[in-house]
Amino acid sequence: MSLLSRGFDMAGWGFRWVLVLVLLALWRPGTACPELCTCTGVRISCVDAERSIMAFPMLQSEAEMENITDIYIANQSSFTSINEKDLNLYRNLRNLTVTNTRLTYISRQAFQSNLKLQYLNLKENNLSYLSWRTFHHLNLSSLLLAGNTLQCSCENVWLKQWRGEESEELMCVEEGGKRRALAMLTLPNCVLPTVTLKPTKVTMREGVNVTLVCNTSGTPTPNLNWDTCKLNSAHQKEGSGQMSELKLYNVSSLDNGCKITCRSDNMVGESEASVHLDILCPPVISKLMDAISDHHWCIPFSVAGNPEPKLSWLLNDQPVEEGNFIHTVIHDYSEGEYHGCLQLDSPTHINNGEYTLMASNAYGEDIKAVSAHFMYEPWNESVTDPLYYVPNR
Repeated sequence: MSLLSRGFDMAGWGFRWVLVLVLLALWRPGTACPELCTCTGVRISCVDAERSIMAFPMLQSEAEMENITDIYIANQSSFTSINEKDLNLYRNLRNLTVTNTRLTYISRQAFQSNLKLQYLNLKENNLSYLSWRTFHHLNLSSLLLAGNTLQCSCENVWLKQWRGEESEELMCVEEGGKRRALAMLTLPNCVLPTVTLKPTKVTMREGVNVTLVCNTSGTPTPNLNWDTCKLNSAHQKEGSGQMSELKLYNVSSLDNGCKITCRSDNMVGESEASVHLDILCPPVISKLMDAISDHHWCIPFSVAGNPEPKLSWLLNDQPVEEGNFIHTVIHDYSEGEYHGCLQLDSPTHINNGEYTLMASNAYGEDIKAVSAHFMYEPWNESVTDPLYYVPNR
């Protein structure tokens, strides 16, 4: 081997060592992972029974914690609670196991930042009470609780209705210490709320008033709350106890399709009833723009109205016959408006002129016009450019 080739070979090895050192500098498992745990990529595991942790481990940076999808904690005698902010930075957490610890308390806000959480294993701990409010915003497929000292109390009755992919036969402890199947538990004064909302259908003209009445029953006495879209109509809430009214005044067509929900909850769980506002109103053409060229020529428009307006066009005061080469297309419906185009395929000079959009339904009509120029007349002697289409400006 020549000295020159040996030099190139040594240079190659030198580059490889530099690359290895750079990668080692970027990946620092020893410093990023807490001493009492092990970290492998997206997983943290803390299982050393001799050196117990008291809370969830914190990594060096928020970015590292956001990468974690799996946390496994077991055999930790000093681990007693999951508090409100313990898991805030583990936003991509999907699987959480806390088993065989002294866990006795879980905050109702413990998982508020963990919307991707699917698997939750809390077996073999010291949990006595769990609120459904801790989990109701999560899409859990598994919630495992066997081996806890769950009490036969009203606060735990909601677990009777829980059905996940891994269903369990949970036991609870009565006042005398006797254990019984939670599924067979029936308690007095412990009833899931029921809700009725009237009217069950709301169809009305814009500008009128309407009152929605919500009633609930359940034990303990449920709380009643209204959940609505951002209402444009003037409104107020009245009532107390197990009855509440939502009054809408001079109803706006902008609230058409709005979902209004009455929600009732107590420690056993929650129930709700909803209605969508169907507000009848005449058409309004909010936008009719100059023609634009894309794959086809398009005269854009936006139209509101309920029921859906019937659309038709005039060209220079003559009806437009729609077909394969010219027709109306609705691309989207959002915020109470239909957004679309009068689409023209290869229009010529005969398609130049004033386009009038007419929108109508049973409650009225609206009309708007716009001028469109697609091509110069081919016999126009003032035009010398063989390209007759008007260029976009």
